[in-house]
Amino acid sequence: MNGDPPVARPEFVPGAAADVPADPADLCLVVADGKLLVDAEGGFPRCADLPTDAAPIPLGTLDGVRVWVTARDTADGSLGTWLGWRDLAGGLAEPLAALAGRALQVVTWRRTHRYCGACTAELADVPGETARRCPACKLYVPMQLSPAVLVAIRRPGPPGTPEQLLLVRHSYGPTDTWALVAGFVEAGETLEQAVHREVAEEVGLRVDRLTYFGSQPWAMSGPGVVLTGYTAYAADPAAEPVVDGRELTEARWFPLDALPEPLPPTYSISRWLIEHVRVRPVPA
Repeated sequence: MNGDPPVARPEFVPGAAADVPADPADLCLVVADGKLLVDAEGGFPRCADLPTDAAPIPLGTLDGVRVWVTARDTADGSLGTWLGWRDLAGGLAEPLAALAGRALQVVTWRRTHRYCGACTAELADVPGETARRCPACKLYVPMQLSPAVLVAIRRPGPPGTPEQLLLVRHSYGPTDTWALVAGFVEAGETLEQAVHREVAEEVGLRVDRLTYFGSQPWAMSGPGVVLTGYTAYAADPAAEPVVDGRELTEARWFPLDALPEPLPPTYSISRWLIEHVRVRPVPA
């Protein structure tokens, strides 16, 4: 009802400090085989619920409660149910999905950054940071971000009809899903330059009126990936997309009141962008 107070959302604050040992009441996410452990109610376990030999890694705090993560070699079914991030994110509200994603990303990053890339010595953790340092050559190895961009491109429809949205199908991943043009940022370019380059490379179009929409950490694409979303208009409304033939298999304009299925999942910034620009009424 309109008079009801707003529902308080839990607040997750990332962090890597481990000033004191984990408390039995602290939350502790468990990762194995790219999946996370959940209890019978679909929640995350407490440190008290886990074997004492688990070595927890700090993730931050959730509503003031410290959160840790630990990695296991195999997903032991006797401990509970194991779910991938896609399944978890589909049923979790933010910021719990972001917390689950951070747990997967931190564990993956630590597994793939055990040794120094310069001298091959084993890396050591840097206290209070999601980073490692080589004890031999002192190389500093932080968990670096991999920025990527995606853009919802619109153009006017025929007179008396809604605007149109450009949607594409990729040659990898969920190949039947209608998604947005997206790609990783190259060294030396801004986020906006990356949008213009990716659009030109993938569909052969130019865009203008580029507007920032928002961002989302994205565990599906590997450790440290953060997606930044934009809206834009086709610079030439009459231009038709030409797919690159490598990353994309199809690209089409769709009226905003008749978008195809399937679309990206509801927990993704891609879907948030699509819903943001979707127009129901038909202009007069």
